Amino acid sequence: MSRKLLLPAVAAIGLVFSQAVWSQNIKFAILGPMAFVQGENHWAGAEMARDEINKAGGISVGGKKHMVEILKIDTNEIQSVPDATNAIERAITRDKADFLIGGFRSEAVLAMQEVAMDNKKLFLGVGAAASKLGINVEQNYERYKYWFRASPTKDVDLAKTLFAVMGSVAQQIRTDLKKEVPKVAIVAEKTAWTEGLIKAAQANLPKMKMEVVGLWQPSAVATDVTAELSAIKRAEADIVFTIISGPLGIVLGRQMGELQLPAVAWGINVEAQKDGFWQATAGKGNYVSTLDTYAEVESTPKTIPFVKAFKARFKKSPIYTAATYDAIFSLKQVIEQTGTIDAEKLIPAIEKMEYVGTGAIVTYDKRHDLNWAVGKTSGIAVEWQDGEKVPFWPPQTKGMKPFKLPKH
Repeated sequence: MSRKLLLPAVAAIGLVFSQAVWSQNIKFAILGPMAFVQGENHWAGAEMARDEINKAGGISVGGKKHMVEILKIDTNEIQSVPDATNAIERAITRDKADFLIGGFRSEAVLAMQEVAMDNKKLFLGVGAAASKLGINVEQNYERYKYWFRASPTKDVDLAKTLFAVMGSVAQQIRTDLKKEVPKVAIVAEKTAWTEGLIKAAQANLPKMKMEVVGLWQPSAVATDVTAELSAIKRAEADIVFTIISGPLGIVLGRQMGELQLPAVAWGINVEAQKDGFWQATAGKGNYVSTLDTYAEVESTPKTIPFVKAFKARFKKSPIYTAATYDAIFSLKQVIEQTGTIDAEKLIPAIEKMEYVGTGAIVTYDKRHDLNWAVGKTSGIAVEWQDGEKVPFWPPQTKGMKPFKLPKH
C-alpha cells in the first residue's frame, strides 16, 4: 500500500477508535441559566462531581468503567421559556445526553419536563420548587416517571421549613421585644412558584399568633421597592417574610438598610445565599436571613468537606443549585447498583434509594419528591450579621450560632 493510501486509512482507524472511546463516556446535560448565579452553581457542582468520579476511575457499568462527561446547556430560562425548551431539545437530540440535570425557574422547568418525558429521558431537577412537577408524576406515572426532584424540596415542604424557622424568630421577638403578636409583611416576587407559599403564609401565620399586615408582589427583576418598604415601615412590621429567587433580593436587602427598617427579613432570598450579597447591598443587608442549603455545619457527614472543597476551588460558597453534585453522585450509586444506564431499570432503583448527599439525605416519595424531615432535607437558615453569613437553624445541628434581631 502506498504511503498516500496508508495515511487516510490510519486516520480513519484512529477516528473510529476515538469515537469508540468517546462513546464510552456517560453524558450528563447540565441545564441552567448559565449567565446567572443559579446556572454558575449548577455547572460548578457538576464539575466537582465529574472530576472526583473520573479521578477515581469513572462509573462502573456492569464491570466496565465509563468516564463522566458533562455538557453545559445554557437554558436562559430566567428570560425565556422557549429558549429553555430549545436548549433541552438540543441536549437530547444533538448532544445525545444520557441524563438531564438542573433547571431553575419553575415555569421553564415545567415546559422542559414535557420535552424530557416525550424522549423518555431521566431528568433530575435541581432548582425548581413548584409542586406541579411532582403532581404530574402522581397523576400520570407512565409518562412522568422519568422526573425526580433532587433539590430543593417542593414549595409546600419549603413552607414547612419556613414556618418552623418563622416560629423560632417570632418567639425571639416575643421574648426580646415583649410583642405577643409579631407583625409580618409578605414580600413575594410575582412568579408561579411563589403562589402556594403566599397562600400557605396567609393561612398559617395567624394560626401561629402572628398578624399579616399586607402582601406586596414586585417583579422578580424590580430595581426599586422603596414604595413597598415605606408602606411596610408604616405598618410597623417586625418581620418581612420574603419569597424571592431573583435579583430583587439584593434590592430589598439594600433598601431595607437604607430606610433603616426596624424589621428582620426572613424567608427565601436566593441572592442572600451568595457570598457577594453583602457587597451587592453596599453593606446594608444586615439582618437579612434566608433559607439555605450549604454552610460549614454538619447537616450530613459530607457537608463540611464539600463546602470547603467548593470554596477552595471557586473562591466562594455554593448555593443550592450546586446540588447537581449530589444528583450526579446519586445516579452513579444506582447505575453501579443496577449495572445499567437504562432509564426503565434505573427508575425503580432510584425510587428505593437512600443517598447521603452534601446538603440532604435523599429518599423519594410517590411523586418523586424528596421526603421532608428536619435535619434531613429541610435545609438550613442563615442570617447576615455585620458582613458575615451566619447559620442559625436547625439549632441541634452542630456548628449553628445565635440569631440576632435588628437594634431598635
